[in-house]
Amino acid sequence: MTARELKVPGIAYGGDYNPEQWPEEVWAEDVRLMREAGVTMVSVNIFAWALLEPKEGAYDFSRLDRILALLHENGIAADLATPTAAPPAWFFRAHPDALPVDKDGRTLSYGSRQTFCPSSPAYREAALRIARVLGERYADHPAVVMWHVHNEYGCHNGECHCDTSAAAFRVWLRNKYDDDLAALNHAWGTTFWSQWYYDWDEIIPPRPTGAVPNPTHQLDWRRFCSDELLSLCKAEREVLLEAAPSTPATTNFMVMYNFDKLDYWRWAPELDIVSNDHYLQSTDPESQIDIALSGDLVRSLAGGRPWLLMEHSTGAVNWQPVNRAKTAGELRRNALSHVAHGADGIAYFQWRAAKAGAEQWHSAMLPHAGTDSQIWRDVVRLGADLRSLAEVRGSEGVAEVAIVWDWSAWWAVELPSQPSEEVRFQDLVRAWYEPLWRSGVAVDFVRPDADLSAYKLVLAPSLYLVDDEGAANLTGFASDGGVLAVGFHSGAVDENCHVRLGGYPGAFREALGVRTDELFPLLPGESVGLSGGGTAGLWSERVALAGAEPVATYTSGPLTGVPAVTRHTHGSGTAWYLATLPDPTTLASVLDRIRADAGVEPVRTTPEGVEAVLRRGPDADYLFLINHGDEDAEVRADGTELLTGKAAEGGSVKVAAGDVAVVREPR
Repeated sequence: MTARELKVPGIAYGGDYNPEQWPEEVWAEDVRLMREAGVTMVSVNIFAWALLEPKEGAYDFSRLDRILALLHENGIAADLATPTAAPPAWFFRAHPDALPVDKDGRTLSYGSRQTFCPSSPAYREAALRIARVLGERYADHPAVVMWHVHNEYGCHNGECHCDTSAAAFRVWLRNKYDDDLAALNHAWGTTFWSQWYYDWDEIIPPRPTGAVPNPTHQLDWRRFCSDELLSLCKAEREVLLEAAPSTPATTNFMVMYNFDKLDYWRWAPELDIVSNDHYLQSTDPESQIDIALSGDLVRSLAGGRPWLLMEHSTGAVNWQPVNRAKTAGELRRNALSHVAHGADGIAYFQWRAAKAGAEQWHSAMLPHAGTDSQIWRDVVRLGADLRSLAEVRGSEGVAEVAIVWDWSAWWAVELPSQPSEEVRFQDLVRAWYEPLWRSGVAVDFVRPDADLSAYKLVLAPSLYLVDDEGAANLTGFASDGGVLAVGFHSGAVDENCHVRLGGYPGAFREALGVRTDELFPLLPGESVGLSGGGTAGLWSERVALAGAEPVATYTSGPLTGVPAVTRHTHGSGTAWYLATLPDPTTLASVLDRIRADAGVEPVRTTPEGVEAVLRRGPDADYLFLINHGDEDAEVRADGTELLTGKAAEGGSVKVAAGDVAVVREPR
């Protein structure tokens, strides 16, 4: 636990509160309804810069003073945001060079949010100025329990290709390569296509060019963009820390299916509390899996500690092609799923649905229809549920399985000119995660160089890029007695995107006991047969055994008879290789065998459609049972069901279709 903790009891509950969008007479009604719903904390001031600073250096805090006073009088804590995600129009009129430039050279205009260049000195100066004034004014305010730094860094301006950014990129490169231009040329492989640089000023961002850009140039650019935004976050955090040394700070990550701009392994250690925003994808028929995967990853980013869900939706969002409302019971299941996977706070965007602006069709805790609505009734019920779960706060997840997740590997495998553009990092990770989720197996996520001593099984579904340290750590885990499973096209390149020569899968070849001399990616929709009756798609390769034993072979296509899945004894452990993507049923069967090899058991055996998740406290375990199915279910459990207060009878608990149970099981 960090020294700076969130001083809100139990599971914090609330959402973004934007009272500046409404007449002041509405505010009293807001806080009355917040109390009715059980709201304990709201995020305020996120997009209020234009009202706080109507012109440069002139401030008006009167509105915010009244808002914070009203919240405090009603026992509602404030997560006070720095409003730096949306600079006012006057700022851009004074500093037009702070506007971002896209990769095609177009300067974007102000008029929405996050339309600033992350490298702009003028923006940094203005952002730190407003953060400092805000921090000093409210450092000791009794309502303020946490600083909310900025909002969703990189959501709309993850990259800026302007000349200011180019200069900052060169500074970052000079630091990374110790001011050695020859080292950069070597790392980037610039002898190819006559790209050799003789002067740092020749280096620009990877803008559109006539052919395929240099892959290492692109990769270092992605790393720079993440670090440049992180430098802004750290600078604001330091200003707030100076003003209020004991107040924790957070910023909201976006660990979900559609965001890949930031390397959150580098961000998480800079925060007192890790927070996340998560929204469902309307076209995903099983979005509950994405909730679980995201929650497990955020918990892992937090070092296994609880975290806060800073935003999700009560119903439909407004930014997808088709925005669907949530079905009966889904609001509750979604929220309690996040709690199951480690969230100690549940918050929504936003408290009151906006009647104007770009997000007027985004759902909220208090919808356009008001309190005579299903959403409102669900919001009130959820508040009561979270009060019943107060004792769960601070309990942690327990996992014997780790999945390797690396943002550089993600960025690298999806660069242009790969053997197949159909290979997508998140798709592969989810394909491997899903069978474990269905089986009730707890999962952590780890960096390639993480301490793996707590795990029996480590999975690397997609680790195209890995440095020597990470590769040695993973193969050493197997050598020391663990079970390691590696997916195809992993270990192929080093941290500079240089191919590891001598055959694939590169860094893992010896540990896996195989050698591939040729890749045979499959066309969209194409499949090949596997021994045992399954099929495989997306990828295949010509694997030769070098100590490993075949577990499955291809039964059709150009590689008939060639191993597709292998197992190899490495040191005192075992290393598996999946040189293809089996169909979901076959993949689940293979992973079942692998985890049996490792001696990994599920949290609890459940009927199909019932998710089982365990959080461990000092004196008790908390078993979350989430029924995503259409039929009632019964699961083995022994203790008290917290949402109803009833004891589990006969060593089991009944979970109705679409319902949730949380059982305290004393140890």
